Amino acid sequence: MGVIKTLTAELRNKLERTIIRARDFAEAGAKSALESLAVHHYEPFSHMPPEDRRLRNHLRARARQLGARQDKYGSLEIYHLIQECAYEHWHRMLFARFLAENGLLIEPESGVAISLDECKELAEGEGLDLWTLASRFAQQMLPQIFRPDDPILLVAFAHEHQLRLENELSGLETDIFTASDALGWVYQFWQAKRKKEVNDSGIKIGADELPAVTQLFTEPYMVEFLIHNTLGAWH
Repeated sequence: MGVIKTLTAELRNKLERTIIRARDFAEAGAKSALESLAVHHYEPFSHMPPEDRRLRNHLRARARQLGARQDKYGSLEIYHLIQECAYEHWHRMLFARFLAENGLLIEPESGVAISLDECKELAEGEGLDLWTLASRFAQQMLPQIFRPDDPILLVAFAHEHQLRLENELSGLETDIFTASDALGWVYQFWQAKRKKEVNDSGIKIGADELPAVTQLFTEPYMVEFLIHNTLGAWH
């Protein structure tokens, strides 16, 4: 059994800065992608193919589940959907790297652990992007995080937005992903900016503010699951 490492102050600060930037990039990417699918619009854009129209319907249903309001003309408010889309896209990437750096991203046919670079090669051979294939492999171990039928993860970010997220992820040192306390910090850093905005506003908590607060209590199961069922077994 190896020595359990925790993040140094330097690495923790770098992780915090990275995640704060990543959230801004992810939300910009989510907003652009969802609007390009006319999720907010009262009707699909005329040029949209049938598969995009079906995805739009699923996404509008998800937005309503998140409390989105629709006006009398059919336009839909997608603020909460943008937040959820950003959260899922970034954390799919982040958790895939956590698995890969700990030898837990398993190629199912061979049963062998692979790196993200190896996964990218396999993805290119199948005509897929890296994160779609990594999600399929990771779904075997973490089905609650990597849900293959989740319409939000079928949303494709524009290349420039995706590249920004990938650059942020690749800029993080391997030691961050093998530290025992990193996942807990990941969650806190993602929520920190929005939580501060809610608290600083001094406004009574309402529907628009609830997700930022309630997520603090509903999402940590992801962290606990990953620590106790995967990474924890390797320390």
